[in-house]
Amino acid sequence: MLSILLLAGTFLIVGTTAFHPQEFSSPTMSSSAEIRGELLKLIGENTNPDETVKSAFATKLKEYAAAGGESNDVLFAIGKTVYGAELDQPPAKKAKAAPADELPVVDFDYMKAFMKDVFLSYGVTPENAEVCADVLIESDKRGIDSHGLGRLKPIYCDRMDNGILFPDKPIDIVSESETTALVDGNLGLGLYIGPHCMQMAIDKAKKHGVGFVAVRNSTHYGIAGYYATMASSQGCVGLTGTNARPSIAPTFGVEPMLGTNPLTFGIPSTDEWPFVIDCATSVNQRGKIERYAREGLDTPRGAVIDDQGIERTDTEGILRDMVLGKCALTPVGGAGDKMGGYKGYGWATTVELLCTAFQSGPWGEDICGLDRATGKPKPMPLGHFFLAIDIEKLCPLDTFKKNSGEFLKALRESRKAPNGPGRIWTAGEPENDARVQRTEQGGMKVNVPLQKNMAALRESRPGLKEKYAKFPFES
Repeated sequence: MLSILLLAGTFLIVGTTAFHPQEFSSPTMSSSAEIRGELLKLIGENTNPDETVKSAFATKLKEYAAAGGESNDVLFAIGKTVYGAELDQPPAKKAKAAPADELPVVDFDYMKAFMKDVFLSYGVTPENAEVCADVLIESDKRGIDSHGLGRLKPIYCDRMDNGILFPDKPIDIVSESETTALVDGNLGLGLYIGPHCMQMAIDKAKKHGVGFVAVRNSTHYGIAGYYATMASSQGCVGLTGTNARPSIAPTFGVEPMLGTNPLTFGIPSTDEWPFVIDCATSVNQRGKIERYAREGLDTPRGAVIDDQGIERTDTEGILRDMVLGKCALTPVGGAGDKMGGYKGYGWATTVELLCTAFQSGPWGEDICGLDRATGKPKPMPLGHFFLAIDIEKLCPLDTFKKNSGEFLKALRESRKAPNGPGRIWTAGEPENDARVQRTEQGGMKVNVPLQKNMAALRESRPGLKEKYAKFPFES
């Protein structure tokens, strides 16, 4: 008999045979990745852990921390809430967290060059490595720290190490017309597949008014707003979306079926920044729930629903039940239909359809990232879509920008809530604020976990130790 667990957005399907602590490998011979796999195995094989298993988990969790495990890994929250395992002392090699105003600032150009060199070390072509690094650094410039440097190692490098995405695969055109194309990414890096396909859509729009490109067999493509901005900066309205691992339950359902599927628009205006709305179709994400646990806060009602249909707010219980596959995220609007949850459900479904129907692409458990039989990582062949509309084919670009700019300005200048911050933003403006602030400070702040990731990549990737003997944040 098999058990289906949900861990950090991934289905983990394992047997129910009890796990024996002596099956753990020796800590002196295990990397952090191997130890993490052993912890996952322990979770999967012991859904009702006894004291022996809890003790074994605590011991292995300490070994994982000492081996350089990510300090923000969900396993630490699971260890505390499910297994009662808390580290008695700071893990080895773990630096004390510095206040935000004390974190080192690293120049954007330096950081982009480092990320490009990391991609080159995996065999990504120079042209594609430049594009991949640009997508990531753009996220950091916009203040979207979750999708920039923070994704380099755990999402892209680790998955290349595991052989579930590939550094240098061709982009094949499956079918094409003057205004459309279906493209196969062959499980290459979505960070270069995405820009290539958005530019295809823009080029078609410039010739024929509209361009639409559907993509299959791609992988995580970074911030969707990058692609919408590509279109808006070239005089087009841009639209893009991607599916993802199952996390969201349908309205009136309790099973994770949909990804956090963003639906993203980019529209040019006379503002210094484009109107770009880039957000998930779920109320919340797991990372925020883990943060609530660290801060001792309840999860907002309506963001999570369990398998009994109860809207949960007990953060630690939610984390526990996510491990057991008993909780799911809710779509924008929340659980049920009282606050319009069916709207977010509909949008998430729209994205899923546009990412799978043209492509005959997989969805749900087939893109969960874990092999059912073995529990080992497996490829996650994602679908994307890109739409561009050339504004000049309908009206002068300056007229369009003037019209959109006047409306957006009117929104920002409308009457403010007396108990609010005294300001109204429009989409894309917060990201522009972050860009201005970070440019003025000389770059991006790099926290301790990211410093550790950079150091680990320097040690493990050929050529990096010589070129980056000393990082700017190292004394």
